[in-house]
Amino acid sequence: MEDNKQQTRRKRIFINDVDGYSSKHIAKVLATSVAGESSEDAEAGETIVSSLSEPEFQVVGTVSSSSKDDEESFLHEKYTSPTRDELLERLLECDVVVYNISERALKQHVEEATWVLTALRAEMENFESQKLFILVSTVMTWALTKPKNPDETDVSFTEEEGYRRRPHPSFRNHYQLEKLVLKLQGGKKSKLRGYVVASGLQYGKGENLFNYFFKVSWLMQFPKVPLFGQGKNYIPTIHVNDLGGVIKSIIEAKPKLKSKYILAVDESKNTLEEMVKMISHKLGPGKINILPEEEAITMKAFQPEELQFLSVDLRLEAFVIKESLNLHWTSEGGMTENIESIVKEYKDTRQLLPIRIFLTGPPAVGKTTVAEKLSGHYQIHHIKIKEVIEEKITQLKGIVDGDDTEQSVSEEVAAAAQRHLETFNKSMAMNDGRLADHLVFDILQEKLHSKPCMNQGFILDGFPKTYEQAKLIFTEDVSENEDSTLKMPVYNKMITPEHVFALNASDDFLINRAQELPERVAEEMCYTQEEFTARLERYRERFAVEETLLDYFDEVEIHPEHIEVTTDDPKYTDVMKKITEIVGAPKNYGLSQEEQEEEKRIKEEERRQKLAAEVVEKKRRNEAALAAMAAQYEEWKNLSEVMRQEQELLEARCLPLRNYLMKYVMPSLTEAMVECSKIKPEDPVDFLAEYLLHKNDTTK
Repeated sequence: MEDNKQQTRRKRIFINDVDGYSSKHIAKVLATSVAGESSEDAEAGETIVSSLSEPEFQVVGTVSSSSKDDEESFLHEKYTSPTRDELLERLLECDVVVYNISERALKQHVEEATWVLTALRAEMENFESQKLFILVSTVMTWALTKPKNPDETDVSFTEEEGYRRRPHPSFRNHYQLEKLVLKLQGGKKSKLRGYVVASGLQYGKGENLFNYFFKVSWLMQFPKVPLFGQGKNYIPTIHVNDLGGVIKSIIEAKPKLKSKYILAVDESKNTLEEMVKMISHKLGPGKINILPEEEAITMKAFQPEELQFLSVDLRLEAFVIKESLNLHWTSEGGMTENIESIVKEYKDTRQLLPIRIFLTGPPAVGKTTVAEKLSGHYQIHHIKIKEVIEEKITQLKGIVDGDDTEQSVSEEVAAAAQRHLETFNKSMAMNDGRLADHLVFDILQEKLHSKPCMNQGFILDGFPKTYEQAKLIFTEDVSENEDSTLKMPVYNKMITPEHVFALNASDDFLINRAQELPERVAEEMCYTQEEFTARLERYRERFAVEETLLDYFDEVEIHPEHIEVTTDDPKYTDVMKKITEIVGAPKNYGLSQEEQEEEKRIKEEERRQKLAAEVVEKKRRNEAALAAMAAQYEEWKNLSEVMRQEQELLEARCLPLRNYLMKYVMPSLTEAMVECSKIKPEDPVDFLAEYLLHKNDTTK
């Protein structure tokens, strides 16, 4: 009984389009919040909140028919494409109705929200208690607002100047709906109170509008991240969790807010250029490339509607949030100030986890072949130490020679590059053309710390080769004030492989494989008979010492997996299967919402085409069967006709003979048989023959 009472005391909140980016995170903040808890805490504790305490709200909402069941598990109830009557019935059960139209300029979304508001007003007298209607609109209804003094270009607007706001032409319907909500009567006696939350452009939790910049940065698709337009415009923003927190604070506000219009923006005053630069610096190449705005459409980076959002130029102050709401911010300073946590959210939400693999094994076992296959499967970087060294030297030469035409290099950078080159040259001169180990380690560590390897991951192909090399590359220095009694080595988790595979094979197998190579290939790979035997012996010796390469990974509890390579698996199918089963599915870039919708559309189109093809094939088979039956029927009819004609011909030919027999033979034969029956001779046949012969002679 006590549980039931507690259940009835919880506010029931409706949110539309919960499978959309914005509404989903608003709903999640509300559904996982506990009284007195911040939105950030609620997000962090959502998985255990049900077992520790009762959620503060009971959240329900609408979802699309393509929504996955597990995506909205935090909802108490969800409604898939309800009719208007069904929707109104559900709305009347709720204490708070949140209608979110902040992400798009679609007319039907505004029309639906307008209908909901009108329907609730019509039913208002039947409400048992006061209800809240919260419209989540957008700052695009301020897009054309001008300062009172035209000479003041850096003025910030507050809610007090809301009466002066002028909407972007595409958002006039939003503006009109805002006015309808604001016309709802306030006060304790009113059965329906209305609030308008004008949301800044939303970011965080995997991104939506800003996803393109994060995506091309993470993928390192371009040497510079594209910025469409000059990017000097100021963009009001808010973290999507903070938007949920604003709505939560409005619902909980006591006494009720006097202001019906709330600007939901953070404290940042950043231009688009500043934001993209920060994303590129933290996640990508660190540079931007300013392109004409129309290039965004040509490159399919943004839809025209999205460019409208990104072109807004406003500076807004959230006065009501500061003065009247108890909001625990997730990102009060904005995206650029909190880029570390925003990037972490982005990677975690989209499961962009780097995959780090190390392959070791004797020469000719197939490490490079397997590494190339894994690189293609997981879309991660194949690192061969020789190529990494050559790449670094080429890079340094380019800086010294001034080959980088896109960016001028300072004298200090060029001088440093020259010093590095001289060091490399001296080292190679002293080591028969090979770099000293410590220089190789520095180059490799730099490569492993590069953005592409940190973002997507890598496959180390055959290097390091010894325990000492692995220790020097992956182990972190422990400061003196840290606990020196730690038994496990402290290793750099950002660059140390998380999966280690040792490919094994017998010496006979390896020698035969090396001998089967064309002479030219064997010379290039140093697999001639004399060289290969020496290399194989050195490898076996390295794994016969007291501390081997694999022992290092065992010590840091990254336990190597041993895989046997045999002649039965020339294409490494079994090897790949074993490795991918251990590593798991690819963790590269997930599809954006638009790409997911496009993929769904393509799959739906393929399904329809397949269904149509099946219908056509079935119709063809039916028609073929009917044609075959018709042909058989015609053949049967023709055969019947032939048989009838033959029968008629046969009967016609038999008629003269029949007449002759009936006239001349049958009377004599009948008479003979009568006589035979009377006399009953011993040989009836002989009697009949004699009788007929005698009769014939008499007749003549």
